[in-house]
Amino acid sequence: MNVAIRSLGASDAAEFQSLRLAALLDTPESFASSHDEEKDAPLTEVERRLVSLPGQAVLGAFGDGSLVGIVGLRRDGRVKFAHKGHIWGMYVVPAARSLGLARQLMVEALAMARATAGLGKVTLIVDAANVAAIALYESLGFVVFGREADAMRLDGKSRDDLHMALRFPTAA
Repeated sequence: MNVAIRSLGASDAAEFQSLRLAALLDTPESFASSHDEEKDAPLTEVERRLVSLPGQAVLGAFGDGSLVGIVGLRRDGRVKFAHKGHIWGMYVVPAARSLGLARQLMVEALAMARATAGLGKVTLIVDAANVAAIALYESLGFVVFGREADAMRLDGKSRDDLHMALRFPTAA
């Protein structure tokens, strides 16, 4: 599969929304939002989510012309927290897993974060039972700094989240 990774824009909104909704159904434990909460979102709202700013973008992995993976980077807009970025919405379609796309998406998102002036670290939240994702994030240098017990309830069952961070070296 030939893969290209790039920032998504307003023209990608329909394809992003379709993949995002599929992700919410496929791995609901991986997302704070639910399919029911997002399924009726107007395309204009989705287009706004895809606006790229310094330290903020949604990246898409395109395999043979179709969107097969996504990840978001969001910088905290508050002055006291502007040194922090957050990874959100990581997803790769089942047929494209085990090809290294999640790693490629993360590497691109982290490169964008490192290139953002004043950004000193990136955080993310991952389901504590998602062993593969945790291993990926740890291999990229993320460390667990907290565990939230009963972070989410899905189908009446409690799930824990791990909070992870990757600090960037400070400039000399």
